[in-house]
Amino acid sequence: MNTAIHSCQPLGFLQTPFPDKFGIPRQPSLAPHALGQLRLLPPFDRAEAVRGLDAFSHVWLTFVFHQTGGQWQPTVRPPRLGGNARVGVFASRSPFRPNSLGLSLVELAGVQTDGGVVLTFRGVDLVDGTPILDIKPYIPFVESVPAARGGFVDGPPAQLAVAFTPEAEMALTLHAATRPALRALISEVLAQDPRPAYADAPERVYGVRLYEFDVKWRCNGSQAEVLAVEQV
Repeated sequence: MNTAIHSCQPLGFLQTPFPDKFGIPRQPSLAPHALGQLRLLPPFDRAEAVRGLDAFSHVWLTFVFHQTGGQWQPTVRPPRLGGNARVGVFASRSPFRPNSLGLSLVELAGVQTDGGVVLTFRGVDLVDGTPILDIKPYIPFVESVPAARGGFVDGPPAQLAVAFTPEAEMALTLHAATRPALRALISEVLAQDPRPAYADAPERVYGVRLYEFDVKWRCNGSQAEVLAVEQV
């Protein structure tokens, strides 16, 4: 058996609103205002390489979980199961995989070919700087299976209501010109309840980094309250 594996070269490194892993939506498309941009690196930055791509609404991104430390685990504890029950790594989308590869379905929001190639995606769920190895168009008639079973993730998660204090609203108004969609992005991210499964302190204040902002918030029952939006 030939075990030689072709080495992979990143097409580029995705720019996203998420400088840290904490707070990233656990699946793509849960935060539609999370935009990502990918500038293709040479020799892939040729207009003909993306010819026809703008006819597709969504694409698959093959990427590397580059912040896992390279250690895989045969079983993992998915947050969806409360962080206690274990399933096999191949029955999950955990980053702790043998080859640290991931797959993400995102909306293609723009294709720019002036002075290179820049692709814009909507609904990204990847940390800033993620290496992208491949891009493939999503083909609905073969890849959409409405009757498919989803195992322990069969159905969307419950969402938190999101409220903003007057101080947080003031900060958002101050930065509305440069980050007009920041309020919507904060709401979409916190609605997914990014707290760890073992979180049990209702008064604890959490911080989520989005772009150049540190968002301070806490959870009160089924509501996330945004306390402050501070530029860092």
